[in-house]
Amino acid sequence: MEPHESTDDVLAFYARARAAADQVIAEVEIEDLGTAWFGEQVSMRWALIHMIEETARHTGHLDILRELLDGRTGDHEE
Repeated sequence: MEPHESTDDVLAFYARARAAADQVIAEVEIEDLGTAWFGEQVSMRWALIHMIEETARHTGHLDILRELLDGRTGDHEE
């Protein structure tokens, strides 16, 4: 995020990225190959699994930040 960007700007960017990803997922077969950012050939299956892994990792980071802010841990009321 840049200082001039609003929450609405960020959400709109995410919506555009999600729509583009949905279109590619609909058009590409699961075993089709493409070139990853690091230069190797990977399948759509690999890319989707990688994105699930990355989403989980970043969600964990956010949970750590939330715990630091509110002091609560886990998913239960204390």
